[in-house]
Amino acid sequence: MLNIDYRDARPIYEQVAGGIEDMVVHGVYAADEQLPSVRQLAAELSINPNTIQRAFALLESKGVIYSVKGRGNFVSADGASVRDRRLAEISAQLRALAKAARALGADDRLIAGWVLEEEGNT
Repeated sequence: MLNIDYRDARPIYEQVAGGIEDMVVHGVYAADEQLPSVRQLAAELSINPNTIQRAFALLESKGVIYSVKGRGNFVSADGASVRDRRLAEISAQLRALAKAARALGADDRLIAGWVLEEEGNT
């Protein structure tokens, strides 16, 4: 189930898209499985159908879903690429953070400790 956090700084359509993408990555939706309709999802979440349509458009542009005219929206067959793309984004963020930490004097051992969640390194 998708949850909308109205205190979140992200727009609602991004929260919806992120929630659906998370469900795809974690196997809640299987490849080629049909998603709920725009109207159905809008009613469930009590939000405007245009917001759902915008979330679906974002997911389609990322290759997470595809649409079939007159039939609806479906999960792309290549769910692994969604996971791989997410991991690549996380990797880039970690490298940028490590670079910033090194610029402040942190050594690689300290940074690795943070990543590995070793005690005493916070």
